[in-house]
Amino acid sequence: MTPHQKGLLLTGFGGLVLSFDIPVLRLANGDMWSVQFMRYGLGLCVMLLLWAAISLWRRRPVMLLPGRVGILVALLYGCSALAFIGAIFNTAAANVVFILSFNPMFAALLGWLALGERPARATLLTMAIMIAAVALIVGDGVRTGNYFGDLLALAASFVIASAITLTRRSGRDMGFAPMSGGLLPVTVALIMLGSGGSADAHVEAPAWLVFNGALLIPVSFWCLATGPKYLSGPEVAMFYLLETVLAPIWVWMLFEEKPTPATLAGGAIIIVALTAHTLWQLRRDRRRANPAVA
Repeated sequence: MTPHQKGLLLTGFGGLVLSFDIPVLRLANGDMWSVQFMRYGLGLCVMLLLWAAISLWRRRPVMLLPGRVGILVALLYGCSALAFIGAIFNTAAANVVFILSFNPMFAALLGWLALGERPARATLLTMAIMIAAVALIVGDGVRTGNYFGDLLALAASFVIASAITLTRRSGRDMGFAPMSGGLLPVTVALIMLGSGGSADAHVEAPAWLVFNGALLIPVSFWCLATGPKYLSGPEVAMFYLLETVLAPIWVWMLFEEKPTPATLAGGAIIIVALTAHTLWQLRRDRRRANPAVA
């Protein structure tokens, strides 16, 4: 298996697993701070157990975070986690995943600014189309009063893209960075629960949060954090498209949460634009690998 194939497998599997994230959080039926604490607290425990197992297997301690850049990447993932949970509790699930799918365009823009990777004209065109689609969704959120959650989703998308870009720039192994960053939302949740938020603390189905925090999130985040070692930033971010397509379907099936017409229109534009861009990238890469193929 080539490094590129390994990257495709890791990120593809990570994107598929991540598509079940929001439905599972909804099934837990808890308040925001309790959900945040359990989700990322369990993820931290799993990460530490995994770290200990790998260290024992290799007979030497494995570095959790590679220096200052690793700490910064972990903090970025922690900030994205705070924004993501806030978005889920303040807007529709479809809005969250559609806006998060702007991630690859943020990754392309940051790759241009930080790595000197000038986007192709097709990428710039896709970016412009997606900006219009996100504006349509957020504009509808302003009309319906969900704009705060939409803006949090947009912030989460930008911060994740920043973490991906920094990972690529460093060239270091950041497999443990996403779950290490979970320390930030856990700390914030504890502060909020201890300062009066505990009065509304409840989780009706904690087993779903155990599944989410102990298995679903660690596996998907590790895959999506390791992928940038083998793929370009936009390629990695493209696999979030799986969540974009599947998560609203799972939520619609389980909770009958029907997106608004504006959200559906904006989401359809985003999916078509991303799919077309991905197919264009694949064709371009094949031509570069085999110039004889027209």
